[in-house]
Amino acid sequence: MSVLLLITFSFSRAVAKSNHDSILAVLNSTIDQAPSFDAAKLKKIDSIRHLLQEPLTIEKTYSVYQKLYEAFIVFNFDSAFVYASAMERIGEKLQDPIKTTNAKIKLGYILLSSGMFTETNSCLQTIDVNGMPDSVRVQFFLMKSRFYSDLAEYNQDKFFTPEYRRQGLVLMDSALHLMDPNTFDYRFHRAELLFKKGEIQEALRLWPNLNDKELSDRQVAVAACSLGSIYMKIHQRDTAIYLMARSAIADIRSSTKETMAAYNLATFLFEQGDIKNASRYIEKAITEAAFYGARQRKVMVSNILPIIEEERISSAEQRNRSLLIYATAVTLLFLALVAMTIVVFRQIQKLKLAQQAITTAHQQQQKVNSQLEEANKIKEEYIGYFFNINANYISKIEKIKQMLEQKLAESKNTSDVKFFVNSINVRQEREELFTNFDRVFLRIFPHFVDEFNKLFDKDNQVILRENELMNTDLRIFALIRIGITDNDKIASILEYSVNTIYAYKTKIKKRSLIPNDEFEARIMAIQAL
Repeated sequence: MSVLLLITFSFSRAVAKSNHDSILAVLNSTIDQAPSFDAAKLKKIDSIRHLLQEPLTIEKTYSVYQKLYEAFIVFNFDSAFVYASAMERIGEKLQDPIKTTNAKIKLGYILLSSGMFTETNSCLQTIDVNGMPDSVRVQFFLMKSRFYSDLAEYNQDKFFTPEYRRQGLVLMDSALHLMDPNTFDYRFHRAELLFKKGEIQEALRLWPNLNDKELSDRQVAVAACSLGSIYMKIHQRDTAIYLMARSAIADIRSSTKETMAAYNLATFLFEQGDIKNASRYIEKAITEAAFYGARQRKVMVSNILPIIEEERISSAEQRNRSLLIYATAVTLLFLALVAMTIVVFRQIQKLKLAQQAITTAHQQQQKVNSQLEEANKIKEEYIGYFFNINANYISKIEKIKQMLEQKLAESKNTSDVKFFVNSINVRQEREELFTNFDRVFLRIFPHFVDEFNKLFDKDNQVILRENELMNTDLRIFALIRIGITDNDKIASILEYSVNTIYAYKTKIKKRSLIPNDEFEARIMAIQAL
């Protein structure tokens, strides 16, 4: 919680602009000092190389090679590759599976850092960490996790990328299970895992404190770069720029050439229109990528470098053109004002005419809309009227039939009357009424069934039988659509009880994808032809 409060306080909006400017000033100063940091790095490397001049056991030589690899891992690909390969040869010579596996993992990591995915994959196929110490297994899982994550970022394919990302997360989780929870590496990788899973607030809570004095420049660089990506993801651009600048400063201080901070920072600043700083940082990024030998980074940086340079040149040309235009405008100001006055006067006249035409067209459109609304109302009222009349007619027939049956019960000579009564088929009349209603309604609302089904998921949509135009579910809401909303009237028309109609409506609404209180409004929104 304290880390989150510190981050919130440090990067609040009140000081965002000030932090932005001051951190870039520090970065520019650090770039100027880069040669001295690189010289110190090379001096340290030379001191390690000097150990090889002494008589060493083969195990000691392996240890020196590993130190040289660690010195070159983010400094120069070719040298790191040479020492990782030498470690592998010694491990095989000693027939030591731990040393051999450790060397292969380091070799795979350096191949991946250079963007050589095919070679990295081939290396991965030769590594078996079963029975290896936890420290070796952790490095293997982290390296393989990064392989899939980088592959997903590079591939950007809708079919393969999700699986690459999933495998990357699984491998990261496997590494975390073997790590000490109290270490920087655990907190960093755990926070990254949470971020990739979309649990951003939890990731920020767990993120290592960048102000911890125990952290090395390399650890600050890695943590700040990843944290900057998170803040860019949640659209806190000023904070993201501050963090990327801080990461770039730490990269320079640690002589790290295999880095993304300068490239990301240049991209963010270019999007904000800061062409001057963006140009300087992208040049720094491509210089570092070329020095390190990172093929993927060089391609990535080279893609945006021409865009930034073109924008810088365009900005300079624009300034020159602006000065020329300004000087000419001052000289011709009076004539321009006269010409502008004439143009404005004419445009006003044209606008008045256009406004009148628009007003007339609007009035005509309103008239047409009123006519259309009236026509729709007539059609809907006609259907309702038609349905009520026929419903009443059927009810009357039913009453006549009941009366005749009563008379028949009281009469002795019943054959003729019974024949007449039996010829009246109320159910058939009602079914014919429903069919006629279905036809008329669907002529006016041809898309009603499709629009109705859109309110449900696939399993709950209405499926009509062959030759069936509508069923009871559809008729209930068809009646509502034409204005018959009273449950008593709907029950009378469809020959159901009021409770049955209410139960139908409740059941249908519960199956819907939208809230119950919005359902009938969506039904009423279905348009007529």
